[in-house]
Amino acid sequence: MKFQSKSSVVALAVIAAISTVNVPLASADEALIAKGKEVSFDRKKGNCLTCHQIPGGTLTGNIGPPLIAMKARYPDKAQLRADIWDMTKRSPDTMMPPFGKYGVLTESEIDAVTEYIHSL
Repeated sequence: MKFQSKSSVVALAVIAAISTVNVPLASADEALIAKGKEVSFDRKKGNCLTCHQIPGGTLTGNIGPPLIAMKARYPDKAQLRADIWDMTKRSPDTMMPPFGKYGVLTESEIDAVTEYIHSL
């Protein structure tokens, strides 16, 4: 089969390269979200269900707001992470523990929880 131009070959190569790159990223994102859910639901770690209603969670609390429509509530994911790290910076009277400040969660656990919560 003969190609009509070199630019067609280059375009196909670029599309194939982009498609190949996106597949592992989607899997990595899914794995990070799954890890975040695990930490969030873990009563000895994130323990988010104690205060928040989360889709799929059981024995949920109602001290904090339900964790739904998080992309709309936190268009800036960095702000969500900062709030998980230490909500007292933004709201000094909050009941939410400062998970990062007190070392309750590691940096990687906070990253995973952020990804999971932001996906809700």
